[in-house]
Amino acid sequence: MRAALLSEPRRPLEIADVDLAPPRGGEVLVRVEAAGVCHSDYHYVQGDLRCPLPVVVGHEGAGMVEAVGPGVQHVAVGDAVSLLWRPRCGECRACLSGHSERCVLGRVQATTGGLLDGTTRLSRGGSPVNHLLGVSCFAERCVVPEHSVVRLPDGIPFPVAAVAGCAVITGVGAALNALDHLAGRSLLVVGAGGVGCAAVMGAVVAGASPIVVIDANDRALDLARSLGATDTLLAGDHADSAIRERYTDGVDCAIEAVGRPETLRLAFSALRPGGTLVGVGLGTVGQDFALPINELVQQEKRVVGSLYGSASPPLELPRIFSLYQSGKLPLDRLLGATYPLEAVNDALSDLVAGGHGRGVLLPGT
Repeated sequence: MRAALLSEPRRPLEIADVDLAPPRGGEVLVRVEAAGVCHSDYHYVQGDLRCPLPVVVGHEGAGMVEAVGPGVQHVAVGDAVSLLWRPRCGECRACLSGHSERCVLGRVQATTGGLLDGTTRLSRGGSPVNHLLGVSCFAERCVVPEHSVVRLPDGIPFPVAAVAGCAVITGVGAALNALDHLAGRSLLVVGAGGVGCAAVMGAVVAGASPIVVIDANDRALDLARSLGATDTLLAGDHADSAIRERYTDGVDCAIEAVGRPETLRLAFSALRPGGTLVGVGLGTVGQDFALPINELVQQEKRVVGSLYGSASPPLELPRIFSLYQSGKLPLDRLLGATYPLEAVNDALSDLVAGGHGRGVLLPGT
């Protein structure tokens, strides 16, 4: 099959012929119909995030089940599914406590470059090729664990299903799960990419008001306003003072969807006493940021992280799809251009430029 292969960081992806072995026990083979282009993919390409190389990139996708391995119980050939980059075993402490996004098997897939048993189904010329986060959907097909798919309701377009499995669940989940009682409370969203705009939509559903969005791209801010942002600010040297001028008491909550120390500090400083900052953006490996200790303590501000929208995908994605079908989550408006697999590097360039909506690869075209 054709796949987008990363052999060395900071190099363009190569469209290569790669062999894909059949699914083993508890695994499924999915024909990829759509794959969202996410900043996390770009971080791996740039080496900001690390994984075993060579690797087939892509972790946000959807498609049709074409084959199942022994013991698969929850999906069948012909099912339309959304792909998940965070597996769940159902047995570890995190899973049993309702936080499957923290499942211990997530680290197995991230560090070994394999599936749940640590081995790969991908190869090229007889040499192993790694999976990215157990998915690798910048390809015509992928083999994933059974518990890394969620069956789609009828009528969900594949591009919507693809972005729902990462950007949407992360942003919407941060608003609905990581923050309590947003109704009538002010929210600042830093970053108006796919995740940030999904957070805006989640905040609208939760009843937050006002919803303030900061981004460095005017087109991204236009999209945020169309999705329900009530106030927008262009990022720059004076963004922090502009927030204080407009919201003298600060904001109740903030969601940071960029993953940079300076934007985290901006969001933290914008909080009113007792406010909560939720970090969802990933940064470079080893990167950290400093907080003013006295402000943290004396003003009782809170800083929390949220992975995968602090959600259990088998429960959260059906809720998201229901809200989409009822018109309360206009996910189609998140989508940008579509690209054939051969144009993956163009899609990544448009992602970095910003303001284009969520780009989607269509590997079958």
